[in-house]
Amino acid sequence: MTIAQNQAAAGEIAAPLDLLLVNSTKSFARRMTPSGPLARFGASLAKQPVVVAEKGAGLAKELGDIALGRSNRAPARGDKRFSDPAWTQNPLLRRIEQAYLAASDTAEQLYDAAELDWKDAEKVRFALDNLIEGLAPTNNILINPLGWKALIDTGGMSAYRGVNAFVRDMASKPRVPSMVDSDAFTVGETVATTRGSVVLRTRMFELIHYAPATTTVHEVPLLLVPPVINKFYIMDIAPKRSMIENFVANGQQVFAISWRNPKARHRDWGFDEYGQAIIDAIDATQVITGAETTNLSGTCSGGILAAMVLAHLAATGHGDKVGSLTLGVTVLDQSQAGFAASLTSERAAAAAIAQSSRVGYLDGRAMAEMFAWLRPTDLVWRYWVNNYIQGRTPPAFDVLFWNADTTRMAAALHKDMVMMGLGNDLVTAGQATMLGTPVDLGAVECDSYVIGGIADHICPWQATYRSAALLGGKDNRFVLSSSGHIASLVNPPGNPKASFRIAQVDHDADPDTWLATAEKRSDSWWNDHIEWLAERSGDRVNAPSALGAAGFEPLAPAPGTYVLES
Repeated sequence: MTIAQNQAAAGEIAAPLDLLLVNSTKSFARRMTPSGPLARFGASLAKQPVVVAEKGAGLAKELGDIALGRSNRAPARGDKRFSDPAWTQNPLLRRIEQAYLAASDTAEQLYDAAELDWKDAEKVRFALDNLIEGLAPTNNILINPLGWKALIDTGGMSAYRGVNAFVRDMASKPRVPSMVDSDAFTVGETVATTRGSVVLRTRMFELIHYAPATTTVHEVPLLLVPPVINKFYIMDIAPKRSMIENFVANGQQVFAISWRNPKARHRDWGFDEYGQAIIDAIDATQVITGAETTNLSGTCSGGILAAMVLAHLAATGHGDKVGSLTLGVTVLDQSQAGFAASLTSERAAAAAIAQSSRVGYLDGRAMAEMFAWLRPTDLVWRYWVNNYIQGRTPPAFDVLFWNADTTRMAAALHKDMVMMGLGNDLVTAGQATMLGTPVDLGAVECDSYVIGGIADHICPWQATYRSAALLGGKDNRFVLSSSGHIASLVNPPGNPKASFRIAQVDHDADPDTWLATAEKRSDSWWNDHIEWLAERSGDRVNAPSALGAAGFEPLAPAPGTYVLES
């Protein structure tokens, strides 16, 4: 497996997103075969017998041509599954490949012909994708030439290693092929290495103050709010690719929240508890730096919480505590927000909430399994072939290591997130609350910088754009990265293939209209964000000679202790 392939897979990975909290509590069979939508899919096709007959006849004719060797069917240019020469040079394998591709194409045509509402369409799309990808002949240990070659090259050891890997992976959740060796990296040594100190520790979080890298720094601090599932160090994944390293190199005074991994005894941590934690962290940054305001940056579910906290501060007359808001791949408007939003129904939500309530938390490993099946080719079957058929160890890649480092979600927060998504509460002022005050995102008056990923299958960019339009403020900028969910964030400058689109948020324009008028720029959005942030970070002052302050003395070196808890 090449480095480029692993980077592509990492671009499609995401920490378990809160909008999928319902489906991850279902059994594997119920996830893969949504009976109601599949029944309606079949009923829709039954009403179109002529279309079905035409597609069936077309497939039968092409299968005949394939058997006679007259078909020119070939994989798409980006399909790496059939890259081994045996698939084109061996007559039997070539026919197997072409028959599979022809049947897959027919299934796609039937899906397009079905008249389904968007929720059923998303669920059937999920089931169909997994069926098509799972039946690929490359996944068959008896057919894939890579398996036979590995067997010969290793004298049979590849089969032994593959069986061992399969048994190990299936023994516990997430029951999917391992994407990375669990011992490939060490937190604090090879990932999460930017220098800093924990200056505040509460029951819920550690606050990390990062060491300055410049002689002068901006007077307004920057507080990073990570997602509530997976560890915070995706923002400090590795040298030269770390967002935190980039911020301190450009004179920002950076603080980051590291959430504690909740256990059953923390079942009551919900919106209000996490919201108060963010406010406590904001207050600490201002005491330590002496600033009167803080720039806030939230990612994914951390962005949801950050936006709700800002609405609370605005409602209580403390909106000036935050100078600007940055949101990375964050969905506040969940109407038709892709497959994730299509999953939720009142009955399913109630069942999911009841299950997490019984245990006290939602296990992040269940979410990791759910996410893997959202991109079966890249996140399941690629590693099935590598680990089991070829008997190889998955290559070391830091983002995939981080993705496997899952955490739990407290039952109360799980319930709050599910119910908020079910009602799409943040769209309507006052429908949600934070710390006892109605949430009105339009009352958030600070400027905002919102990032979406054009290939993001977890938080569709159109939903992130609609979310940006919910925020008040006079200077709201939306940036659309050329990457997926995580790759749109871990996107350091210097990548010749990277690009982004940028323009102000137009509250009267839909996402497609915005896209048509947005300016396209090459490279990463990081540099633009640094400039935007600097304009809202006050004057330059001498960098602090020590981290923390009186009452916030250093407790442990970064990345802290909570990040090491399992």
